[in-house]
Amino acid sequence: MEIATNGISINVISESNSVSADKTPILFLHGFTGSCGDWSFLFSSLNSKCFPMAIDLPGHGKTRVPNNAENFTTDAYSDIIKFILDYFNISKVILIGYSMGGRVALSFAAKNNERVLGLILESSTAGIEDKRERAIRIKTDNKLVDKLLKEGIDPFVNYWMDLPFFSSLKSLADEEYAKIVLEKRQNSTNGLANSLLGFSAGKMPSLWSDLNSLSIPTLLIAGSLDQKYVRINREMNQLIPNSKLEIVKGCGHNTHLENREEFIILVNKFLNNLESYET
Repeated sequence: MEIATNGISINVISESNSVSADKTPILFLHGFTGSCGDWSFLFSSLNSKCFPMAIDLPGHGKTRVPNNAENFTTDAYSDIIKFILDYFNISKVILIGYSMGGRVALSFAAKNNERVLGLILESSTAGIEDKRERAIRIKTDNKLVDKLLKEGIDPFVNYWMDLPFFSSLKSLADEEYAKIVLEKRQNSTNGLANSLLGFSAGKMPSLWSDLNSLSIPTLLIAGSLDQKYVRINREMNQLIPNSKLEIVKGCGHNTHLENREEFIILVNKFLNNLESYET
């Protein structure tokens, strides 16, 4: 369904238009070049007490926002999550975010602790602390934007999927991999460009100094082949008081597509044990 507010149309998928009082809402947030459909395979396999939802973030899928820089910032993404929660009359939610979506989830949770029941962050980060590294990352992402705008969506998706991060995805069946690529090509050139310009890891405010005060039960997930994010998530796990790290063997950056069964097991285990986490 499409939910409109202030000139913005947000695409949402859910099992119904309202949340039952006896169910716990879960909001899924996709990664860069993804969409809400990336998560639909999970919905029927989740704990039956949960109410799963997913949205297309600005610049992605069927969500439409004005072509202004302010619609692609950390605050703009947080405002959309707030609006969705208020629209469905949700006081507290479990957020599950992959990569960029994990950064969105963590950014929201850091400022809205009272509205988040639990966090699952897959292959994500708390941002970049070092100013020099941030500047380098912004420069790199600006080059990606130039490439995207010059070459168009199809060549860019091909380039993006050929990055070492995603090499293990190619171990999937040809038909399944082709479907993933096709869905990424449904995004708009300008939308992805704006997303990079407004919410790259370089533009996102660093949250590393906030992690030790984050009291929300948190599950961190990374693939064993993704050495960079294994290291990052080990550091995050040491800083977040109420967190647990799970490393999925034989997977790269996208564990939920490379090993769906294991990802579902980890998510359900977290959901089933949520009440036992120390708070």
